[in-house]
Amino acid sequence: MGTTASQLSKESLSEYQELTFLTKQEILLAHKRFTELLEKHEKEQIDARVPKGRIITLPELKSNPFKERICQVFSTSEQKDGSLTFEDFLDLLSAFSDSATLEIKSHYAFRIFDFDDDGTLDCADLEKLVNCLTGETNDAKLSSTEMKQLISNILEESDIDKDGTVNLSEFQHVISRSPDFVSSFKIVL
Repeated sequence: MGTTASQLSKESLSEYQELTFLTKQEILLAHKRFTELLEKHEKEQIDARVPKGRIITLPELKSNPFKERICQVFSTSEQKDGSLTFEDFLDLLSAFSDSATLEIKSHYAFRIFDFDDDGTLDCADLEKLVNCLTGETNDAKLSSTEMKQLISNILEESDIDKDGTVNLSEFQHVISRSPDFVSSFKIVL
């Protein structure tokens, strides 16, 4: 649909509201925040992209251990550089909104945690996931034995078909038993 960064028409606003889980006020705030991230010369460009480096400076993402991966998942950039258009930014905010469904949230969480984008969470993905959550500093990093045991426990609990990986439906099954997931998987501007 494309829109200039400096303006948002009533038609665009209505269409974005229909296509997302966001209210008109949330869309207008998102537009304001997105436009603030643009350089002056970019503000008049149609479908301007904000580089990942600027997106992750947002206070709502700055301390998120998955900020880089979130940008990668929501970016439609052909260069796969994690840059976001306004519509990419709305998709991100919509998936993380309070109104998004469990199915939508779990789908995007799975994509964020699938670091190699192969459609499954394998041991390497699970290790990266644990390292992101625990921090990769030497005092917080798990030993090799602890990591193997934790991944084994995760797979024992989640890998229903016992193929050594967690697929989307297995992930969604686990998430459906986690009552706090929907309320904790959010970003509010």
